[in-house]
Amino acid sequence: MTAEEIRRQFIEFFENKNHTPVRSAPVVPQDDPTLLFTNAGMNQFKDIFLGKGKRPYTRAVNSQKCIRVSGKHNDLEEVGRDTYHHTFFEMLGNWSFGDYYKKEAITWAWELFTDVWKLPKEKLYATVFTTDDEAHALWESETDIARDHILRYAEKDNFWEMGATGPCGPCSEIHIDLGEEFCDKKGEEHVCGVNGDCGRYIELWNLVFIQYNRDEEGQLHSLPQTHVDTGAGFERIVAVLQNQKSNYDTDIFMPLIHFIGKTAGQDYATSTEQVAFRVIADHVRMLTFSITDGGLPSNEGRGYVMRRILRRAARYGRKLGLQKPFIYKLVPKVVELMGSAYPELVERVDHVTAVIRKEEEHFNRTLDRGLEIFDSIKEELQTNKQTRIPGKQVFKLYDTYGFPVDLTRVLGEENGLTLDTDGFEKEMEAQRERARAHSKFAAKTADDAEWIVLNESAQTKFTGYSRLEQKTKIVRYQILDDAINVVLKETPFYAESGGQVGDQGTISGEGFNLEVVDTQKDGDVFIHICKFIDAFSPTSDVAEARVHVSLRRETVKNHTATHLLHAALHTVIGSHVHQAGSLVEPGRLRFDFNHSEKIAEEDLLAIERIVNEQIQLNNPLEIKQEKFADAQKNGAMALFGEKYGDVVRTVKIADFSHELCGGTHVNSTGEIGLFIILSESGIASGVRRIEAITGSAAIAYVQELRAARQELGRLLNSPENEINPKIGQLLADKKELDKEMQKLQAAQMQAGAADIIAGAETIGTVRVIIKEFPGSSIDQLKDLADEIRQKSENTLGLLCTENEGKLGFVCFVADDLVKSGRFNAGNLVREVAKTAGGGGGGRPHLATAGGKDVSKKEAALEQFRKSVTAEFS
Repeated sequence: MTAEEIRRQFIEFFENKNHTPVRSAPVVPQDDPTLLFTNAGMNQFKDIFLGKGKRPYTRAVNSQKCIRVSGKHNDLEEVGRDTYHHTFFEMLGNWSFGDYYKKEAITWAWELFTDVWKLPKEKLYATVFTTDDEAHALWESETDIARDHILRYAEKDNFWEMGATGPCGPCSEIHIDLGEEFCDKKGEEHVCGVNGDCGRYIELWNLVFIQYNRDEEGQLHSLPQTHVDTGAGFERIVAVLQNQKSNYDTDIFMPLIHFIGKTAGQDYATSTEQVAFRVIADHVRMLTFSITDGGLPSNEGRGYVMRRILRRAARYGRKLGLQKPFIYKLVPKVVELMGSAYPELVERVDHVTAVIRKEEEHFNRTLDRGLEIFDSIKEELQTNKQTRIPGKQVFKLYDTYGFPVDLTRVLGEENGLTLDTDGFEKEMEAQRERARAHSKFAAKTADDAEWIVLNESAQTKFTGYSRLEQKTKIVRYQILDDAINVVLKETPFYAESGGQVGDQGTISGEGFNLEVVDTQKDGDVFIHICKFIDAFSPTSDVAEARVHVSLRRETVKNHTATHLLHAALHTVIGSHVHQAGSLVEPGRLRFDFNHSEKIAEEDLLAIERIVNEQIQLNNPLEIKQEKFADAQKNGAMALFGEKYGDVVRTVKIADFSHELCGGTHVNSTGEIGLFIILSESGIASGVRRIEAITGSAAIAYVQELRAARQELGRLLNSPENEINPKIGQLLADKKELDKEMQKLQAAQMQAGAADIIAGAETIGTVRVIIKEFPGSSIDQLKDLADEIRQKSENTLGLLCTENEGKLGFVCFVADDLVKSGRFNAGNLVREVAKTAGGGGGGRPHLATAGGKDVSKKEAALEQFRKSVTAEFS
């Protein structure tokens, strides 16, 4: 069987058990700040387990894209070295939300493994939690597994928890004995076993039975409903079913590995660097999926992890002789292999390729710089007769220049150096602490404040698409020090989502009057974040919710405009453009999209013109609910940052724009009024940003521009249509005056050359000139230096200028001193510049440099004097 057939068989098996197929969530979670990456199939159902959300089904099945590269799942150094660790992998899973439980989960897992996939029963083992007698009995009564193959293990191996608190429960794992030849720990002390530390017995499927909630004191409480959450490692199952010794030997990886070999001009089967092949194959999959789903390499958070992965792959590429960027060339192969299962890869292949190529080119430059740093570390150690590279230096090479520790170790061994690994681990732990702090969830509500419950309701009904006022009831509220959070049964307030900010307005009733400053979403519940207008002492749970009409009106104009902008970008820039983030609020809109180059001014004007043409057409918006598959089939585009269910909301504007969107919009495009682009800029590798305004903000902007232009005409005493030529003439006149002034200053300086020479000090046997010329240009100082050189012998000097917060230096050496070989202007000025935090150089007779730290000017001048004096000591 092929991997594709195995994936399809799993889905179809559970479809026949009345499970609803669910699309994989993105590997870059947009609505869970506690996660860098989606690392398990249950992530998208987390709100159900927490009791904060529901689905229109109680049974689900899918293949989930997963990335595990941090926290307790950080096995990065094992990737490629063994047969089964990966950064990116697929997890097959089936779920029950308050429906079936242990009996069905165990029975169906055994049925699929032994009846459908024909795995040998004698090689399968089932583990259960120590006290889970129910699961143990079910394995005995519902399957024909060997009784001595049902094993009990403690909490470490067979008890699953979402976190320190929250839903949890025992689990039952299915392992397979691959045979003695898979043991990689052979020796007198080692004994192979399930949950052991060798590769003979591997876990294939984990059946989690969620039946408890752990409170903050660590106590377990039974949940009102029990759930099933299973996860089966797709790559491991494929390896077993295809009778391969390694995940990398399956048809998941081998076509990609062969393509890497073709790119490198090497054969994987005979290569001595097979680990490099496997690392690259794994890492390019991780990068392709993470960038497709909205991630970008950067210096923090998940972007930092992605950059580390890319650089690790690039370094392993050098082991195969791949010195130039090559990873981006592998992306189309990944898409070819995985695109049928995950169509989003096909849609974004150009974007992914461009981002990776740019990162690789940047890293190649960084790597060369890193090698220079290593050489300087080596030279310093050798000078001090030391042989151990400090942990801080090892970490700097790793963290700043992407050097894997094993590369630094190899380079060190080649030069007789060892590594301070303890010091490196200390630095790594400090970095992990920073990463953990960065990823902590910043809650919008105070969990330790008590919620006062007035009514029972598991979700909020949103009515704000059609109305801005709503009579409703308070479900619960939470009083904080400076605010109050309110949950309503029905609400017209839009909760922040998909880039659109939450609504503002008021909630009032008997005994209270609240101002809503923001609306946020927690699962299926809308939380209205309010501040007091007067005392909050409700005598009834009845409330009147009113959205701030003018703010909502301006917000919807900006939101619909983002759809028009997106379509206009496709028209002008190309169909490769995809949204990479957005912000929609009353005063402005911000739209991020993938594109590798700055947009030309004429293209920006064309985009702006097209959007305004669509506004003037006053096309009505066609908004409807339809199945996700039907929406995609009809050409609707999914937007970055949105979370879609099986039934989605689509927004269609004539034949110009068609997107999936849960936000609020105008009724027809003419309501937007006017669209003006304020700026276009780059915000990350391969990502651009357009900021724009619409409606009343755009009108105010135009009026301000008109007023400013009229005032400028008045100051210039010029008609508006002659302002630009007049300003151009004034600038040209100023430029000529500046030139004349510089010539005059240069002439004055050169005329004083004789006096400067006469005032030289003597150091040793040479005459030395050290003089400041504030406000002068480097060119003026160079001309003066040449004048002095022509009029003097046995003379050298340093001329300094301070201009616009920076230092400039010109060093000169007379020809007779240059010939003597004792002084070199380039070397002298370089030391001067270092003192002031800068750099420079030049020829032996004349050199220039700059300095960033003006406060070090005197120290820099003194450094020159010291350098000259040292020649005579």
